[in-house]
Amino acid sequence: MHILVTGAAGFIGFHTSNKLLARGDTVVGLDNLNDYYDVNLKKARLALLEAQPGFTFAKIDLQDREAVAAVFAQHRFDAVINLAAQAGVRYSLENPHAYIDSNVVGFTNILECCRHHNTGHLVYASSSSVYGINSSMPFSVHDNVDHPISLYAASKKANELMAHTYSHLFGVPTTGLRFFTVYGPWGRPDMALFLFTKAIMAGEPIQVFNHGQMQRDFTYVDDIVEGVVRVMDQPAAANPEWDSADPDPGTSSAPYRLYNIGNNSPVMLLDYIAAVEKALGKKAEMEMLPMQPGDVAATCADIDALEQAVGYRPNTPIEEGVNNFISWYLDYSCK
Repeated sequence: MHILVTGAAGFIGFHTSNKLLARGDTVVGLDNLNDYYDVNLKKARLALLEAQPGFTFAKIDLQDREAVAAVFAQHRFDAVINLAAQAGVRYSLENPHAYIDSNVVGFTNILECCRHHNTGHLVYASSSSVYGINSSMPFSVHDNVDHPISLYAASKKANELMAHTYSHLFGVPTTGLRFFTVYGPWGRPDMALFLFTKAIMAGEPIQVFNHGQMQRDFTYVDDIVEGVVRVMDQPAAANPEWDSADPDPGTSSAPYRLYNIGNNSPVMLLDYIAAVEKALGKKAEMEMLPMQPGDVAATCADIDALEQAVGYRPNTPIEEGVNNFISWYLDYSCK
């Protein structure tokens, strides 16, 4: 297959591109290499991709409508995996315009190109953050998600609505994937595991929000990628049983689907920290802090829909995933 991966130099985009190349697909990787976090980390990921046959890189910003259209005009993509986005819940409180520019304007450009170039399937990253102040656990794609509590979450909910419109009006098959707290080697420096590891190694205190009384459905990156690729291989189809009088938010009468990809096994934040301490052989000094704006106390993914659709459930234990990250981090930080 010939596939476009946006955000290819990012954490999940890098791993997804690697997976596709390893199975023999050709990949055009698009990224703007912005400085939201260390550009050198992005360039290191990119160098590994560019060393592989079948990979082509295009340094493009999704907001650049003409440049994105030119890539689609040059290639005939069997599928598009849109992983480019302005990430981060807390940063959305500081720089809201970045989220509209990237996650809304940029996503519109992708949708328009998929429409006009008859792309076989658009798979795009949504987020567990769309569940907002929902308290029903585990979070299900069949639940209503109209109460986000950060602009980041709202922008991801907007992506789902925009995708549905294009599926309905133009027949573009679209699948949104709600990722749950992804971690692993080559991870983002603004995420908890990276921050905790760096601080503990330096003998500095780590910030523990909500006094550690938080649960997260931490999901190992390889599990996320396996789900992404399996879903990509199965283009979204209309649900023949969809009822407009009792609408199912996770499906549609259009070729539109939503899936959670999570570990379905929430872990207390303090237990997550304990796994990092064990892997490093060093105790953490903790600075206990209140809940941050935009955060939620707990997340847990109902992944039944994913399993029914593609026969897959993420299952990497926290200890294994954390150990893999620590091994990578120690190697990377010494170079």
